[in-house]
Formats: sequence, structure tokens, C-alpha cells
Amino acid sequence: MEKQALPVFFICLGILALDFYVIRGVRFGLRKWKFSQKPVFTNLYWSVSVLVSLGIFISIFARTGLSFRAAFMLVFFLLTLTKLIFLPFLVADDLRRLFKWQRAKTNPAIPEAEKPALNAISRSEFITKAGLIAGSIPIAGMLYGTMSGVYDYRVKHVKLYLPNLPKAFDGIKLGQISDIHSGSFYNKKAVAGGVEMLLREKPDLIFFTGDLVNTLANEMNNYQDIFSKVKAPLGVFSSLGNHDYGDYKENWGNWEAKIKNFEDILATHKNMGWDLLRNENRRLKVNGEEIGILGVENWGSISRFGHRGRLDLATANTGDLPVKLLLSHDPSHWRAQVLPGYPQIDAMFSGHTHGMQFGIRTENFQWSPIKYIYPEWAGLYREGKQQLYVNVGYGFLGYPGRLGIYPEITIFELKASADPSLTKNA
Repeated sequence: MEKQALPVFFICLGILALDFYVIRGVRFGLRKWKFSQKPVFTNLYWSVSVLVSLGIFISIFARTGLSFRAAFMLVFFLLTLTKLIFLPFLVADDLRRLFKWQRAKTNPAIPEAEKPALNAISRSEFITKAGLIAGSIPIAGMLYGTMSGVYDYRVKHVKLYLPNLPKAFDGIKLGQISDIHSGSFYNKKAVAGGVEMLLREKPDLIFFTGDLVNTLANEMNNYQDIFSKVKAPLGVFSSLGNHDYGDYKENWGNWEAKIKNFEDILATHKNMGWDLLRNENRRLKVNGEEIGILGVENWGSISRFGHRGRLDLATANTGDLPVKLLLSHDPSHWRAQVLPGYPQIDAMFSGHTHGMQFGIRTENFQWSPIKYIYPEWAGLYREGKQQLYVNVGYGFLGYPGRLGIYPEITIFELKASADPSLTKNA
């Protein structure tokens, strides 16, 4: 992180330097709006730019909460994108006026055709306003995402190849949801619709990989009946996320209140019939053959609240199992501890990143600013014989919307063979 501080500092400085040029165009394009010509407008513009640049720097390097970092990164990215879209229009207009000025020097007579008619918009004003409209598209997109993307559940089908998988498990369907964040919901019918989408896939077992609530257990009061319907023949296994411990509430009044809140969250898992794994494992048996389902409490290399997971306990007495599947909320756990120390774990299932709720995700390409914090942030990753899948979440936190990164329901088909894409050229 410290090595990245200087480049990020110069990027923020460069954006602020760009503002000297951009604000001139903004005031010109809005000149008929009297407020835009007042000093308070300029001061407000600079205040927002400086605070956002300072916020992005602090959020990346001060180990703040993910929601705080994601919110500042989203605002910073959108404002920067708006300025960069606006910039070519300003440059084009300045080049046009420079060319016109040079031509006027050699030919003082201004052609009549270039003089605007009475009350007509000038070319400079037209170009600048066109730039303002084009630059507003990212902001408009964010507003559209707020209205339409937040409950636009998408089912992703993934073949998960596990060469040591017992034949009895070949073809089994595993569902995963993550990051419910029930305290953010405001449309119960839409939430229930997503659960129905999951159940229509008829998964044989289901994983939930943490963050049931934002902070308080009572956030589930209006949604426990909906998620109690999440059932599967081989069981529903769950784990805890960083938001499930109550650490993000600064004033509990007393320690007992925080403990009671946590106990209520544990009880919610039990009441819904979910098997919560807290640094432990289960043996899943089908037709006399077994695999291991392991689950740890939250462990993250970036979050300041993230070191409760105990892989030594979760893997205890599993040496005879041919395949081990791990539920661990934070994907940074994979590279920090699983890869270097636990080669017996075949696949890990995570959430946490939300894909920042903003970006681009297609079959063959994905990008989000969150990748600069979490290298493994969405989808399937492989390192040697080990795999990680990061679900971008069922709910939302902070920004009440999603743009390009939609709420996800993942359906895996377990395959007792090697991935053909890795062996076809062997």
C-alpha cells in the first residue's frame, strides 16, 4: 500500500490541476445561470474536488471500512470520468477559437456566416454545453442504477471442476449467495423475487458467505421469513462476514448489548435452518462417499476487523476427505493464508467486495475500481490446483444501487474431472 501512495497522490494532484481548466468551461457553459458566476459556486466546486481527492487518498491508505472506501472510489471515479468526457469538448472549442484567431490575423474581415443570429447560441456555447451534457452521462447512469439495478438479480452458472471429487457428487448443483445486508433493503417483494430465482434452480446444497446484516440483528426482522425459504436437500451452510459482529457501531452503550446483538445474529441463522460454520467443518455424505464443507469466521488482510478465522480448526480431522470446500467471507484470505498454508483446500467461496456495485461485467471481460483494492474481486480464480470464487453479493451497502455489477445468485455444477480448458493443449 505504501508503495502506491506516491502514484495515487500524483493522480489526485493531476485531477485537481485539470480542474483549473475544467471549471472555466463549466462556468462558461452555465453562464446563463447566475449562480454559476458567483464566487460561492467556484468555492463549492473546489471544495468538492479537494474533499473527494483527499477522501480517496485517505480511504485507500488509512485502512477504513470497505463501504467508506467504495463510496469515495465511486464518487472519485464518476467525477473524474465526467471531467475527462468534458475535456475533449473544451479542447476542441479552444482549438477552434485559436484557428479562428489566427485566420483573423491574416484576414481581418470576419465572414458574415460566422456571426451568430440574434438570440442564437454561439458555437463555443454549443460545444461547451454539448460537453456538459456528455459529461453528465456517468452521473445519470448512477441514478439509473439506483432505480433499476439494485434488485436486478442475475443467475450465473459456473462449472466447478474438481478432479478428486467423488463420483457420487459429480453433477451436483451448489448455490451461493452472499452479502445480504438486510438493513439496506427497502423492497420486500423484490427481495423475495430473488429468493424465488434461487430456488427455481433447484440447488442440491447452498452456501451463504457472510454479511447477513449491516450492523444490527433486528435488521432481519422483516426478512427472516423470506430467507427461511432458502432450503436445499443437502443443507444450507453459512459463514459470518465482517458486518455481522457489530464492530461498525461505535457506541453500544455497554458490552453486553453488543454481545446480545451477536447472539441474536447467530440465532437468526439457526432459526432459518442454516448450518453456521464457525471455524469448523461438516462431512457431507452422498451414497456412502464424503466431501468436506469448511467454514471460518471473518478473516481479511485489509479490513481492520478481520482476523477471527482459524483455518487450523476448520481443517481439523479432514485429512481423509478427497475434496474440501471452504466458506470464507473475505477473498483476501485466499491469497494471505489459504494458498501459502493450506494446499488441501480445493475451492474457497467468498463475497465481501460487492464488485463495488459499479463497473463492467460480461462473459469475457470485467472491470471495477474495486480491483485496485482486491485483486480477486468477482468470479472464478485459479492458482495451481486451488480455486476461489467471489460472489458480488445479493444486497447492497452505502450507495443504494448497482451499475454494471448486478446482484448475483451463483449456481455451480460440480464436475469430477479436470477443467478441459486447462488440459486441451497438454
